Amino acid sequence: MNKSISRQIAEFAVNLNYNDLPAEVVNEVKRYLYDSIGCAYGAYKTKDVNILRNIYKKMRGSKEATLIGFGDKLPAVNVTLINSLMIRALDFNDIYWKEDPSHPSDLIPAALAAGELVGASMKDVITAIVLAYEFEQRLCEFAVPGVRERKWHHATLTQFVSPIVAGKLLGLSVDQMVNAIGINGSHNHTIGCPTAGKLTMMKNTVDPMAVQSGMFAALMAQQGYSGTEEVFEGKEGFMDTFFGWDAKDKKMNPEQMQGRDSLGEWKWDIEKLTENLGNKFKITECGMKAFPTEALTHTHITATLKAVTGNNIRYDQIDSVTVTTIARACDILFDPHKYRPESRETADHSLPYCIAAALVDHKITTQSFSEQKMKDPRIWEVIDKIKGEASQEFEKMFPAKQPSKVVIKTIDGKEYSEYLEYPKGDPREPMLIEDLENKFNALSATLLTPERQKIIQQVIFNCENITARDFMNKLII
Repeated sequence: MNKSISRQIAEFAVNLNYNDLPAEVVNEVKRYLYDSIGCAYGAYKTKDVNILRNIYKKMRGSKEATLIGFGDKLPAVNVTLINSLMIRALDFNDIYWKEDPSHPSDLIPAALAAGELVGASMKDVITAIVLAYEFEQRLCEFAVPGVRERKWHHATLTQFVSPIVAGKLLGLSVDQMVNAIGINGSHNHTIGCPTAGKLTMMKNTVDPMAVQSGMFAALMAQQGYSGTEEVFEGKEGFMDTFFGWDAKDKKMNPEQMQGRDSLGEWKWDIEKLTENLGNKFKITECGMKAFPTEALTHTHITATLKAVTGNNIRYDQIDSVTVTTIARACDILFDPHKYRPESRETADHSLPYCIAAALVDHKITTQSFSEQKMKDPRIWEVIDKIKGEASQEFEKMFPAKQPSKVVIKTIDGKEYSEYLEYPKGDPREPMLIEDLENKFNALSATLLTPERQKIIQQVIFNCENITARDFMNKLII
């Protein structure tokens, strides 16, 4: 390498301009903004969001940026965390899953807050959001296998991207951007337990925390703070400590290591991270969520709903349900804690619970995870009839496909089977504008009138003509 990985990324990020973006890419940014703002409105009353809001309101500080919907003006670093959690809290925002999973829209608040702080145009914010998706998605293909397979959380990836997003709006030079990446990449390695076993509020918070600290890292670099340049490939850097790399000779050194499910060769695909930047933008390959649940549940929920609605199967007619899936889904979604979830965070990561709710109600919405619904005796009557089976054949198909086979046997001896390879929202079956409108309107129905919903939709899809400050003010309820 003639240049460090961070410097190659920084040079591309600093030099990217709005005029470099194809119209379809700009439109995709608006679609993800619309989807993300809807998710934020949906989380307006959640306990976790309001805990953080109350903490920061008591702390007060400079009125630099705006909380989505609420309208509170607080320091940009603090607003970044709250707004990111609002987008993330319902687990309903976007998804990209290759070697690693991630939710690139978690990074959007870094662009919005930094944009407000400096009085940027929304054209500049759009450019920064493109960078968020570009490098978050590239990092999802960088580690082979992904860091999630190595028992680490994908916030470990986000730590490298958030300073790029904020730094772009702050006008960092290449050297400053390299420092910002090195600052944030030195202290946000997140262990996998927030999404393992019994889940807590931290499941949705670790990634927003990595976004928040990236905003702070960019501000530090702007003021002259230095950070490790070879944070990826250097001695005891990211690649060295996560195995599969020879930091001394700067070359690949694949190692046989025991991962979450099997013994495998650990290595890195540097080309996936740095090659062909600007030729095609990764945001066009990201997916959206049709259900407010963990990404690996979606194909299974879709297949289940297809079976029960197509055959008019009632929950009390069911003898057994067998869900065949990839091995990692069985590990994450069928562990014992998932059969008796005690929180929304655990329930929306529990495939038995999600399938049970689909069997009972023939739909999955945000209300499927309310306190009242989680006490529904019909769910607990059917949940233990649901079993997961891991398929090595399906594992080989992932992540190009997300296969699911659902077999429902009824007490009268009949059997119904559905097989799907990817869910609604996948780029191969994208959410249409009508789908997005329905999702946004459902999420914001208790906060906005239909007239306001339409106005905000128009604001988002014409946002390139206003400033970040104007944009955020127009989102206030």
